[in-house]
Amino acid sequence: MTEYRGVVTAQGVLGVNAFKDISGGMRNIFGGRSKSYENELASGVSDAPAEMEKQADHLGAHAVVGVDIDCETVGTNRLMVSGSGTAVKLG
Repeated sequence: MTEYRGVVTAQGVLGVNAFKDISGGMRNIFGGRSKSYENELASGVSDAPAEMEKQADHLGAHAVVGVDIDCETVGTNRLMVSGSGTAVKLG
């Protein structure tokens, strides 16, 4: 790394529709994994690095390092994904 270009971030709030919410609620009662929630979360987690890469490119950076991605629930039927990293130039 030869140059620091700045911090890049990404945020997304993912809505979970009523059918997915019912399915997830049933999993809470009977146990097991909720594929609908997992798929929605995986989508958000994969979108965050892509957004950070776009921002890094705009800053003239070659890479994003020190990436942190966090996931939280917002209300009863939304998932929030946020990420941050440092855009750098490589030499």
